[in-house]
Amino acid sequence: MEIVQVYPQDNYDVVLYFVDGKIKKYNVSHLVGQGVFKCLEDIDFYKNNCTVLNHTLAWTLDGKYDSSNCLDLDPYVLYNDGVEIADPLQEIA
Repeated sequence: MEIVQVYPQDNYDVVLYFVDGKIKKYNVSHLVGQGVFKCLEDIDFYKNNCTVLNHTLAWTLDGKYDSSNCLDLDPYVLYNDGVEIADPLQEIA
C-alpha cells in the first residue's frame, strides 16, 4: 500500500492519501518523544519535515529528502489503523 500525499495537522494527526484513493487520518502522538521520534516534539520540525519517502509517511532528517536518512512508518500499519475520513483539502479548495 503506497501513500502519495501527506498533510500534517497541529494535533499530531496526519492526513494520508493512499494510491487506491482512500484518505485516512493517523495520529502519531504516541510516537512523539519516544527514541528516534524525540525530534517530533518540535512541532515545527514535525510539520515542516513531514513528507512522503519510501512510498509512506516520513520525516526527512536532513532536509534533503534522502530516503535513507529519514524516519518512516509502515504504510500497512497506517492503512489498517488509520481512520477513513473525507478529504479535508476539498473544504479549502
